[in-house]
Amino acid sequence: MGTLDILGDRQSGQDVRTQNVMACGAVANIVKSSLGPVGLDKMLVDDIGDVTITNDGATILKMLEVEHPAAKVLVELAELQDREVGDGTTSVVIIAAELLKRANDLVRNNIHPTSIISGYRLAMREACKYVEEKLAVKVEKLGKDCLINCAKTSMSSKLISGDSDFFANLVVEAVQSVKMTNARGEVKYPIKGINILKAHGKSAKDSYLLNGYALNTGRAAQGMPIRVAPAKIACLDFNLQKTKMQMGVQVLVSDPRELEKIREREADMTKERIQRLLKAGANVVLTTKAIDDMALKYFVEAGAIAVRRVRKEDMRHVAKATGATMVSTFADMEGEESFDSSLLGYADEVVEERIADDDVILIKGTKTTSAVSLILRGANDYMLDEMERALHDSLSIVKRTLESNTVVAGGGAVEAALSGYLECLATTLGSREQLAIAEFAESLLIIPKVLAVNAAKDATDLVAKLRAYHTIAQTHADKKHLSSGYNIPATVGYSSF
Repeated sequence: MGTLDILGDRQSGQDVRTQNVMACGAVANIVKSSLGPVGLDKMLVDDIGDVTITNDGATILKMLEVEHPAAKVLVELAELQDREVGDGTTSVVIIAAELLKRANDLVRNNIHPTSIISGYRLAMREACKYVEEKLAVKVEKLGKDCLINCAKTSMSSKLISGDSDFFANLVVEAVQSVKMTNARGEVKYPIKGINILKAHGKSAKDSYLLNGYALNTGRAAQGMPIRVAPAKIACLDFNLQKTKMQMGVQVLVSDPRELEKIREREADMTKERIQRLLKAGANVVLTTKAIDDMALKYFVEAGAIAVRRVRKEDMRHVAKATGATMVSTFADMEGEESFDSSLLGYADEVVEERIADDDVILIKGTKTTSAVSLILRGANDYMLDEMERALHDSLSIVKRTLESNTVVAGGGAVEAALSGYLECLATTLGSREQLAIAEFAESLLIIPKVLAVNAAKDATDLVAKLRAYHTIAQTHADKKHLSSGYNIPATVGYSSF
């Protein structure tokens, strides 16, 4: 019996490692120039000619068609950071690429990869411990100004940085208005309860916060009331229309009178379904699918608001905020159709308002969790999309700051402080991990370096000064109060931790 063949080329060794590191370096270089308050925006054009103008690292990398497996890991890293934290996507990609580059140099110097990995892990643990113990500042000490600074720092590199004072206040107010306490008694800020609506026209400063969850759609028929209070809301995930035959099923009618009977039966079935909803007490009906004219007639007669083709995501948020249950069928366990009033959600009022050229449905005074909407105004789609991305980042940062109650200094201060601390730590170790920790410390300096380069400053000179200040703060007892960075007047801003 012959040996088993494995098809394809097999590559291993230093060449492959170098290729992987170069691929990751190439991805990092793409987003490197967009880091910081003076970072540049990128214009991305896809296959069908759609243009995206953005500064957000995760958005840039998502739109790149990356084929290389190692570079793909970096793209996924940015997406994970965007999902978990909401901001800092560019920073993590740049640091990761720098760590890989320096690790590759160590492997070339005959240090085993396992030693490098264990050194990096040790450096990571020590760095986290040092940040928590020495660099972090409790939010209570800094007050609301700190939250506004966090929001401003987050949007300092974005399109709306010129109006950061206005938007920072808007963001902090929005996050604080969705405050809730969960079953375990923890205070949470579910920012998914903040709906962002984009409307053309006016300037960015005409954006405002609405108390209520806004659905980007109007009433299904003009005869319906504009306002219902108090509102009992039914959330449906199926069609309210005549039943259509499945593919391939045909009904042949020989007598015209029979056809009329079929029509009457369909009308009766639709009426029965609507009556079930109305008898349960529903006066607002939201559905993700269609509602036909026959069903709309009954809603208009009953003085109820019906809204069709609501986005699934919006429906989920409305159901959670009002205490409603999303219903995908009227059928019960006995094979009958029923709708119970316990499935309804409650709100103080549901009202239709006009914003720019569009009608929106506002659900105000929701029962379980408060919901608010940010109405963004701007010149065109590109600007509104980028404003939405910037506000998503800021909302995420303010949420994390409030939940963790801790901030650290921004502008590369933390990275420089950690670099000095880890370099000292490395010299105390007598094993090979010393080299890996020293390289980890050096890698962290890439953030202040890139910030300085993007601002057209002398990076070498500035980083040297920054390191000197931090070393003095860490080694001189009378300068220890400067180590958190909070008391240093030149601090750029804050970042949530």
